[in-house]
Amino acid sequence: MKKLLLALFICASVGVSAQTTINWMSFEEVEKASKEDPRPVFIDVYTNWCGWCKKMDKDTFQNEKIAAFVNKHYYAIKFNAEQKDSIQFQGNTFKFVAQGKRGYHELAAALLNGKMSYPNIVYLDKDLKMIQPMPGYQAAPAFEKIINYIAGEHYKTQPFEEFQTSFKSQL
Repeated sequence: MKKLLLALFICASVGVSAQTTINWMSFEEVEKASKEDPRPVFIDVYTNWCGWCKKMDKDTFQNEKIAAFVNKHYYAIKFNAEQKDSIQFQGNTFKFVAQGKRGYHELAAALLNGKMSYPNIVYLDKDLKMIQPMPGYQAAPAFEKIINYIAGEHYKTQPFEEFQTSFKSQL
């Protein structure tokens, strides 16, 4: 009986550890990795109090197929828009700005063009140049279209509306 329980425990542990999750990186790690292997970047700009951010973490970012695609084609950054630590990015230092009870991070304001809404996914190209921020919750099927559109650089030649008519989901 003990061997059976041990075998079940090992199988359950292997199943959990084999689950694909997004490989979140810091801004510094992304800058370094981009020099060796350029890829587009997506930045999940969130806050701790944002309910839709938590839902997107659970329903979208924990989807194994989404995570596998992101890990293969992107560098991903999870960025708390109200974090207090300074961040060095592209030769600039960005700091927290106290405002009322919370405040905001200067980098969040720069990435979101001053429109502080969460969740907000910011896409950068392989040269770490802004493509665009996309505010709001995205369920896995909608997010899958967007990440394929950006990773395939279709945004350079084709409107998103046209792209999504021929897109084949892998979910």
